[in-house]
Amino acid sequence: MRHEWFIEPREYARQEQRRGRRFAFTSLVPARTALVVVDMVPFFVTESPYCQGVVPNINRLAEVLRGAGGTVAWVVPATTERTAIDEEFYGPEVAEVFRTSGGTGPVPERLWSGFAPHEDDLFAEKSAASAFFPGRCDLPELLARKGIDTVVITGTVTNVCCESSARDAKTLGYRVIMAADANAARRDQDHNATLHTVYRTFGDVRPTDEIVELILRS
Repeated sequence: MRHEWFIEPREYARQEQRRGRRFAFTSLVPARTALVVVDMVPFFVTESPYCQGVVPNINRLAEVLRGAGGTVAWVVPATTERTAIDEEFYGPEVAEVFRTSGGTGPVPERLWSGFAPHEDDLFAEKSAASAFFPGRCDLPELLARKGIDTVVITGTVTNVCCESSARDAKTLGYRVIMAADANAARRDQDHNATLHTVYRTFGDVRPTDEIVELILRS
C-alpha cells in the first residue's frame, strides 16, 4: 500500500515565486549525500501496509546511492529507561512497549527482514524521536566523518520521527530532501501534513524517481 501523497499547487507556486524555482536543491554530490532510514524495524513495519509499501523504494534509493559512492545510514530506536514523564504521558504499559520498540542486538539484525544492509553502511540508535537531536543519537557525528552535507529522509513514522529528524537536520545545517513515497505514516492526511510542512520550511520533497535522477546525473 502506498500513500496518495500530495502537495498543493499553491505551495509550489509560493516557492517558485520566492526563489525562482520549485526545488531548492537542483543537484547533489553523491559522495556527500546520505540516505537516512528511520525506524524501519518489525515493531512499526509488521502491522503497517504503508510501511511495507515503502520498502522497495528505500531499497532502490539505497542501491543507487551506494553505487554512486554515497552513504546509507540505518537508524533504530534505542532501548531506553522508562521515565515518570513517559508513564504519565503514555501510561505504564504503552511506555514499556515504546521503550523496547527497537528490539535488541546488533542494529543490522533489528531491521525489517526486507532489507539487506551492507557492512560499510552506517548504523545508529536514537533515544529521541529525532535522529539528529544533539546527545540523543550519534548519527550527526558519523555523517560528519564522511563529510555529508545532504540527507535524504526515509522511513517511519512520517509525521513523528521522520519529520523530527528532517527539522533537526535542517537546524544543524544539512540540505534536507524528504522522499515523498519512501516515508510511511498511519494515514494519508498525516503523511501529507508533514510533506507540506517540510516543503514549506525545512527542505525539498521529491518522489523516489526524481531523487534517483538527481543521484545519477550528478
